[in-house]
Amino acid sequence: MAEIEIKVPPVGESITEVTIGTWFKNEGDQVKMDEVICGLDSDKATFELTAEAEGVLHIKAKEGDTLSIGDLIATIDKSGSGTSAGNGSASPAPVQEKEVTPAPQANAPQASAPQANAPQAEAPKASGNVVEMKVPTVGESITEVTIASWIKKDGDQVAMDEILCELESDKATFELPSEAAGTLRIVAGEGETLAIGATICRIEAGQGSAATAPAPTQSASAPAAQEDDREFSAGHVSPVAAKILAEKGIDPKEVTGTGTGGKVTKEDALKAEKGGSKPATEPAKAEAPKPTPAAPAQAAAPAPTGDHGQRREKMSSLRRTIARRLVSVKNETAMLTTFNEVDMKPIMDLRSKFKDKFKEKHEVGLGFMSFFTKAICVALQDFPVVNAYIDGDDIVYNDHCDVSIAVSTPRGLVVPVIRSAEKMSFAAIEKEIIRLATRARDGKLGIDEMSGGTFTITNGGIFGSMLSTPIINAPQSAILGMHNIVERPVVVNGEIVIRPIMYVALSYDHRTIDGRDSVSFLVRVKQLLEDPARLLLEL
Repeated sequence: MAEIEIKVPPVGESITEVTIGTWFKNEGDQVKMDEVICGLDSDKATFELTAEAEGVLHIKAKEGDTLSIGDLIATIDKSGSGTSAGNGSASPAPVQEKEVTPAPQANAPQASAPQANAPQAEAPKASGNVVEMKVPTVGESITEVTIASWIKKDGDQVAMDEILCELESDKATFELPSEAAGTLRIVAGEGETLAIGATICRIEAGQGSAATAPAPTQSASAPAAQEDDREFSAGHVSPVAAKILAEKGIDPKEVTGTGTGGKVTKEDALKAEKGGSKPATEPAKAEAPKPTPAAPAQAAAPAPTGDHGQRREKMSSLRRTIARRLVSVKNETAMLTTFNEVDMKPIMDLRSKFKDKFKEKHEVGLGFMSFFTKAICVALQDFPVVNAYIDGDDIVYNDHCDVSIAVSTPRGLVVPVIRSAEKMSFAAIEKEIIRLATRARDGKLGIDEMSGGTFTITNGGIFGSMLSTPIINAPQSAILGMHNIVERPVVVNGEIVIRPIMYVALSYDHRTIDGRDSVSFLVRVKQLLEDPARLLLEL
């Protein structure tokens, strides 16, 4: 019989090679169609490789081997597929199973065959078409997404356009709606990173109606098919979990999985070291080295006390992008930082005098960010080079102030943009900051809300930072850092007085902005903040 060659599939535009992470099947094992046989690691994500036919697996590359796209990774001998079924009628099963997914015409031969002898795995596939859902294109610069959470569970009945899961990219979070009505079959679990176009789940269309009126023989075989699925899931370990368990020296078979159908997840692997996963064998292994002390010196060397465990977590897509861009900015810009101090007493006095009336009229509090945003907009119009950026051999000047506000979220730092801030009132700025910050913390920001800023403000003072050198938000040329307000002794009109002082920092790209412009810009911001009446009178 023919042998099916399984080669490394294309997994992304910029990915040219992969490393074999873990083999879930052994040489000579009987495998089923679409059964996961190994995990592949690239420099961007981890992928699962499935069997392209039913038969006997012959492994051609070992764990840890690095292969190029298109290289042979394994073969499947289809001649051995009939021996595991236990009867002669099971021999045509691979052909039927392979045909069901792409075309519904495979139902004809399936119906004519005796159902008692039919393979159990075919029961859910035979009642309708299988719609394969892939990761959609969510933006020009986005090449991969991470599954944040599944809203529906494996095996759930879903309706057309019903939300199945949330996808997280390095810029925003998206909801994935169902492309058909039927039974959901999850392919990728929570936390997995997939390239654009990768399969995320399958919808067995029409499963809801077919499940309500099964024949007696079908109802007897359905639980068996589900048991098959559970057995496979229970023995399956996600590639990330397999790596963690290998580092801890724990056999994956001894870990109880809490994922779908008993699948061992990353969380299960992280918790495995805390005891209980290997009750029978753990004490024996712990006692084995005790009666064989090689030498007093060797016994004294490894003497760790207490819990010295480690925890390994895969970087999120957002965190990887932040890391990549920050390193890029440090390498590609001539970044310098200039500092100044601002006496915040005039603003604090103005806020305490009018904050109640302001909130009563505008239904929003009067904070410091609106004062800084307005001051920066005025200063940017006075020093337009600070509001410019380099594009090749050109300098692009912006005649508007789209101010980016850095917001810390559980997933990482995001920078939503206040559009045309120079035209907005104090109340409008405060409302927009609250709206954007709320959407950022809920993970609902869109790409359009985080792109196109011309200048950035970051406030490390809310975390207690006294002084810092903020890093530029490329392709912008400058960023202003706010810090905490501390009462300090200062000299005013020849007398030492105590004033609430904030240190401010301006980091800038020296390729575009000269020292004179950067210092003058920061002095102008200081002048406007220490005399807020200038903001109202536009002086």
